[in-house]
Amino acid sequence: MAEDPRILFGRRLAQMRRARGWSQETLSLESGVARSYLGGVERGQRNIALLNICRLAETLEVPVADLFAHPNADEPGNHHNA
Repeated sequence: MAEDPRILFGRRLAQMRRARGWSQETLSLESGVARSYLGGVERGQRNIALLNICRLAETLEVPVADLFAHPNADEPGNHHNA
């Protein structure tokens, strides 16, 4: 079976958050999504709601689809597609 999509989404979210130089606390404050919830999402332990995905994408100033890209999509030499 392919890797759990919650884990892949969480990795991508963490990658995009770190790319901005933000802590989970900063993303939480900016988006209105609880920090403890964000931690669970990034660890793949939460099945995040669509509304929260949209809030996070808006806060990170990225298209929603970018949060579903392969977690290493922005790294040089990676040619995987989501």
